[in-house]
Amino acid sequence: MAASFHFRAVAADGKPRTGVLTADSDKLVAAELRRQGLTPVFVGLEPQRSAGLRLPVLRRSRRRDVLFFTQELATLLASGVPVDRALSITSELTEQGGFRVVVQDVLRILKGGKSLADSLAAHPDCFPSLYVNMVRAGEASGSLATVFEQLSEFERTRDELRGYVIGSLIYPALLALVGLASIIVLMYFVVPRFAAVFQESRMAMPLPTRIMLEASRLVQTYGWIVLAAALAGAAGLQAYVRTSAGRLWWDAFRLRVPLLGDALRKAETARFARAMGTLVANGVPLVQSLGISGAILNNRLISGSLEAVAQGVKRGEGIAAPIRRAGQFPPLVAHLLSVGEETGRLDHMFNRMAEIYEADTKAAIKRFTALFEPLIILVMGVMVGVLILSMLLAITSINEVAV
Repeated sequence: MAASFHFRAVAADGKPRTGVLTADSDKLVAAELRRQGLTPVFVGLEPQRSAGLRLPVLRRSRRRDVLFFTQELATLLASGVPVDRALSITSELTEQGGFRVVVQDVLRILKGGKSLADSLAAHPDCFPSLYVNMVRAGEASGSLATVFEQLSEFERTRDELRGYVIGSLIYPALLALVGLASIIVLMYFVVPRFAAVFQESRMAMPLPTRIMLEASRLVQTYGWIVLAAALAGAAGLQAYVRTSAGRLWWDAFRLRVPLLGDALRKAETARFARAMGTLVANGVPLVQSLGISGAILNNRLISGSLEAVAQGVKRGEGIAAPIRRAGQFPPLVAHLLSVGEETGRLDHMFNRMAEIYEADTKAAIKRFTALFEPLIILVMGVMVGVLILSMLLAITSINEVAV
């Protein structure tokens, strides 16, 4: 039986199109939209409502300030407090003096006749484009309280993934640091004491012992030079990475690292999908959503590929085919988006994709640490074992000579 379906789609010029079509199913509506050269974003029996929102990455201290600000505004607005009064109360409750000045300036701009979104946009270091566009969508739909509630909820879920990744990498990093420090202490302080004993005995030392003593001598003689060269190299690399070409090379290199590169790619895919699902579901045009999502990604190689994707969308190719040609996202991404275009639920598919790759990121990090931890233990154990064995061989040789 035919029914009326509300739809939202993107034209070849990147502009949104909305309306109602009568058909037997949502798939037929999506097919008709594609026949007309439109990319379906949403098809449903009811008009689309706002979906979950996501806040981009901020510095940790500033991120906490923004989270508190968002939570307070959500509570006040849900209680029926006017926006200007809610901002005034929030500025009084804000503990950080620097951020209190930001909130007061937002209130000043708002009272000057600007919208809340435009007032927040005056401070892009605190409120990036994704945040501002979601607030603008909330103002247009009259659902500001819901918008701020969803924004504050995102900070909790985002920190869970971030905390998992950092927590998983702390132990392997400490293990490698302690192991390296142990080797340096042995080579710089312990082995030289044995070397003096061996030299006094004037005996022929075993080959492993001679190698160990020579390595210790090199560490004592050139250790500081090597350390200074390493620090200088690290500083030079950091300076190079700050350039556009250097950052692009570094991001490409990280994606090629076995296991870790896979985890980084999946994490970027999850961040991209979550942002796109949020923006598309709240009425932001697809081309503009791609630009905003690309700006919040950490990897320049992946974010740069979205420019070609946006051009493909403008030509009326949809988003699945340009994503596939970009070659920077896992193959499943294009398949999921193709299904989303066919069903007219592109926003739902982006959110589903985010869930998939957030879980895959955790699994990839787990695989990396599962291999890296025993590898570090094995390498450190072998090195320490070789040092101890070399000293024992020398001590045994001295005892045999004494007998």
